[in-house]
Amino acid sequence: MTEFSSRQFPIKTNINTNKLQQSMRKIKNTFNLRIFPLLNKTIFLRVDFNVPLKNNIISNNQKIKSSLETIKYLLKNNSKIILATHLGRPEGKIVPELSTKILLPELKKLLPKEKIIHLNDCFGKEIKEVITAAPQKTIFLLENLRFYKEEEKNDTLFAHSLAQLADIYINDAFAASHRSHASIEKITHFLPSLPGFSLEKEITELNKALTPKRPLIWIIGGAKLDKIDLLTQALEKADYILIGGALAFAFLKAKGIPVGSSKTDANSINQAKKILKKTVSKKIILPIDFVIAHSFSQTAKPTIVKYNEMQTDQIGLDLGPETIKIFKQYLRKAHTIVWNGPLGYFEWANYATATKEIGRFLGKLTATTICGGGETTEAMYKFHLEHELTHLSTGGGASLEFLSGKKLPGIIALEKNYKQYKNKIKTKLTSQL
Repeated sequence: MTEFSSRQFPIKTNINTNKLQQSMRKIKNTFNLRIFPLLNKTIFLRVDFNVPLKNNIISNNQKIKSSLETIKYLLKNNSKIILATHLGRPEGKIVPELSTKILLPELKKLLPKEKIIHLNDCFGKEIKEVITAAPQKTIFLLENLRFYKEEEKNDTLFAHSLAQLADIYINDAFAASHRSHASIEKITHFLPSLPGFSLEKEITELNKALTPKRPLIWIIGGAKLDKIDLLTQALEKADYILIGGALAFAFLKAKGIPVGSSKTDANSINQAKKILKKTVSKKIILPIDFVIAHSFSQTAKPTIVKYNEMQTDQIGLDLGPETIKIFKQYLRKAHTIVWNGPLGYFEWANYATATKEIGRFLGKLTATTICGGGETTEAMYKFHLEHELTHLSTGGGASLEFLSGKKLPGIIALEKNYKQYKNKIKTKLTSQL
């Protein structure tokens, strides 16, 4: 691991192009990958390969597969590609089991004809020399960016050093774009920067939730109770909001209905009380029955109870059959459906019914169906429903923030970069047309 240095590096930003078949057009807020001069360039491609690992084996490779379109497009342009990602939470320390080297076999399996080299660091003179000496169309995989604490601190000098490796920066890591980190935000200060195809698709599809075809129905569930921003956005945009997961218990408790030992907290209950006082709260559809257990255990016997009959020693772990029927009645009328958060404790078979049934039901509808959030995505893959939906987001926290109406630092950085570089790029292109 290179010792981080404050030494300044000259950043090369000159853009040489061959003649293009089309002029610059229809560029709004960012550069367009399809018409940007990429031929023979060295590309710093920020990806999100923060894949789930079980016993050092990748259990779901979807995040890697999501960037293949961008990678293959760059290879067609005879580019050298520097793949940069974080993996896990090493917190600025070298953690051998979180080395990106573990990703190499999967990458080679997905790109069997390409030369892929793992580098044992993220920047530095030796790394730069290896990249420079390699032939075009070589793919490099940098070491875990978060082995350096400077990455999460959005450190200028660290970003400057990363930028020294390449001519152009591309962000294809939507799932990390809600973070102001060096390889997401600060690096765009030094290189012409573009969105990759995966990031572009995420923004396009998730935007359908914010500018929908009506009726629009949101499904909000999950174990986390910190979804007030998302719920506020849903109350403004949606025609109806179907509430499941732990959030349902906060609303029931706010109405004075006992929820036994089900998961909730004082803050979420207080927030729910405030929301229920608003006129728009009539959009909220709460469960009318639950699948409960007498202990939080996979082997606990499930029982169905009405929403207002839960006893002190009972824990709500899934929606009941009558609630599922009601939810389907609402969903059947929708033209756009947004889903964030599973409807029960889907990890256990006895409490996965609502999540599984609603997922299957959405696949039969003609409505646009958009799913965001890490747990929802995990559930859809677990039940092999990923192909039944219009869009299944790769982003957990990023999709949650985007759907909440917040601007993501990674997207803002690309927009600012466009303003910084657009005249230089257009001038260079015009001179060669």
